[in-house]
Amino acid sequence: MLRFYNRLEELLIAALFAGMTLLTFIQVVLRYVFGTGLLWALEATIYMFAWMVLLGISYGVRERAHIGVDAAVRLLPMRWQRVVGMIGVVVCLVYAGYMLYGSWSYVERLHRMGVLAEDIPLPRWLLTSGLVIGMTLFILRLLQAAWGIVRGTGAPLLVGDEAKDILEEFEEHANSEGGSR
Repeated sequence: MLRFYNRLEELLIAALFAGMTLLTFIQVVLRYVFGTGLLWALEATIYMFAWMVLLGISYGVRERAHIGVDAAVRLLPMRWQRVVGMIGVVVCLVYAGYMLYGSWSYVERLHRMGVLAEDIPLPRWLLTSGLVIGMTLFILRLLQAAWGIVRGTGAPLLVGDEAKDILEEFEEHANSEGGSR
């Protein structure tokens, strides 16, 4: 099930990015070649971008791609790194919980009022429900990360180690260069 969820997340992010790119390209061609355009294209692109970002938040937790200042924390023993990591997860869960509550209130109010989008003939609550979905997925990923920290199977911190990644990439490149000569 987790593998399916991971792939679905990646597929949705890629589809939204491709859709935004294609729609923007079509809009540019229509505007500059034919002197016309799609009235709803900008609004659709904005909603697609918002959904992509909100899904990307949970993807970033999964891939440990979020930026963090962790130089001092990495000097601590592993046990304390885990403690700091759990504190970070709890703070993020509180934030995400507030955002989920606010998002739910906002989307529910739009649903109750029956507000339509400006240029797209769809209810605005449907288009903004990405707020609720994104925050829910973010919370699930944070809980997954917390479970990994508790069990000792996950990274103690939710951020990547950019310096280590760059050195590994450099070594791979150097080895491939040296082997091809």
